[in-house]
Amino acid sequence: MPCYAFDGVVPVVDLTAFVHESASLIGDVIIGPGCYIGPFASLRGDFGRITVGEGANVQDSCVIHAFPGADAVLEPNSHVGHGAVLHGCRIGSYVLVGIGATVLDGADIGADSLIGAGALVTAGTIVPPGSKVLGAPARVIGPLDAQALEWKRNGVRTYQALARRSLETLRSTEPLIAVEAVRRRTSWSPDTATPLHVQRGESAGGAR
Repeated sequence: MPCYAFDGVVPVVDLTAFVHESASLIGDVIIGPGCYIGPFASLRGDFGRITVGEGANVQDSCVIHAFPGADAVLEPNSHVGHGAVLHGCRIGSYVLVGIGATVLDGADIGADSLIGAGALVTAGTIVPPGSKVLGAPARVIGPLDAQALEWKRNGVRTYQALARRSLETLRSTEPLIAVEAVRRRTSWSPDTATPLHVQRGESAGGAR
């Protein structure tokens, strides 16, 4: 992985964490046990410290940064979706930050909350635990129900399994030039994870 010391401060990556070789770690970055850091993620600790707690995941093309003297903190088991931007904020345990969301300086997202895809959480926003947060600017629209809470936690477990499997099986390779006659799929069970709207449709007899 591209890993750079800055001002004499060297990133730290636990041996049980998976950091993709295209992710970039700069300076004061601490990656805890069992974490997953996806392709092209940029964690730039040249101003403030970035801490990614045990079992958390930071997916493809995310950006994490902070102002000088401030920290960006992902508590254990937090879950940051593709292309999200986090700047000088705190993300509580089992928070899901949705695809393409932005969380700005001084925002404090309470444990077990969900930040919707594309949401813009403005600077200094305090989100109570277990909240659903949507919009730009983002607003708390209510609490999450038990089904949504469990769905989020399953997503965390799935990415923790992905970190382990990536450490074990992910290898650089040359592509094939044609599709095999019988092409296998990756060995995830189809019920490992499904979209929440699908789960709700199934449990409600097809209603959306």
